[in-house]
Amino acid sequence: MIRILLLLTLLLLPGLVLAAPQPLKPHVTVLATGGTIAGAAPSSTQTVGYKAAVVTVDHLLIAVPGLKELAEITGEQLFQIDSKNMTPEHWLPLARRVNVLLADKKVSGVVITHGTDTLEETAWFLNLVVKSDKPVVLVGSMRPSTALSADGPLNLYDAVAVAASPASRGKGVLVVLNDTINAAREVTKTSTFSLQTFHTPDLGALGYVQSGRPLFYRQPLRLHTTATPFDVNSLKQLPKVALLYGYAGADGESIEAAVKAGARGIVYAGAGNGSLSDKAQQALFEARKKGVLVVRSSRTGSGMVARNGEVDDDALGFVVADNLSPQKARVLLMLGLSVTDDTDRLQQFFTAF
Repeated sequence: MIRILLLLTLLLLPGLVLAAPQPLKPHVTVLATGGTIAGAAPSSTQTVGYKAAVVTVDHLLIAVPGLKELAEITGEQLFQIDSKNMTPEHWLPLARRVNVLLADKKVSGVVITHGTDTLEETAWFLNLVVKSDKPVVLVGSMRPSTALSADGPLNLYDAVAVAASPASRGKGVLVVLNDTINAAREVTKTSTFSLQTFHTPDLGALGYVQSGRPLFYRQPLRLHTTATPFDVNSLKQLPKVALLYGYAGADGESIEAAVKAGARGIVYAGAGNGSLSDKAQQALFEARKKGVLVVRSSRTGSGMVARNGEVDDDALGFVVADNLSPQKARVLLMLGLSVTDDTDRLQQFFTAF
């Protein structure tokens, strides 16, 4: 009877319109770590020699109109550093915080503001340790916030749009700058000053962002995030891994110094297909006999390092980096050594991830 009376009352009220329930907006948390996107300079035309990491996350968010139309936004200032000072000691609490946020059902995705110099390494580390298929997007800028035509605000807008989109789920950690979406595994910084500095050699971008809408054209196929064995909650620190560079006339002195300094692993960026001079090869073999893990990578910037191509990796006990850059091979070796020191299993990591 009460329901009938209520229905009659609604029918008799002229002009009464029942509002449709509004869909809930996705919730995106922005974790700020500093970098050029939070930088400032005395002049609007100054794009070098500025002070990085001085603008807080609250001011970053205020400077981007339209963010609230994309998602419900919260911001946290996790670090306030120039990315040249980013270390593995920063990566661990960052990864733990990301995992805590993504475990919250209310959170749809996470955006991390970061300096561009080491952004690709942080992104790759997170790609290996985040335990969720929700989007994690790293973003930065090449110009400080005070510059004419500063690229940070639009980059941040695009990053939030990607993190808020269901289409971004399951693709691992993403890097968004200059309207382009790249995968954390392959993307690298290629220019010291150009806005279009982040590229994925050989394989290309995953997609673009157009007017706040992510458009994907491909997706990563290597295992990532929930499919890796790496657990940051069990790690107090990462093993020490040295990154050394091959060159004409390279000898074994830097290799011997790395071993003496206590490196558990060495990533050697050789010429061409990860090739080694005779002296470097001998020094690396001696390091391997002392229990130091050795990964051959290439300084060329693209292409894959073939196992048993330049040297007999099987006989020497070396691992090859596949198509990972030397700096990313170092990140994977650090995480790999936190799980195992078996050469065969480490090689499997470089093949699978």
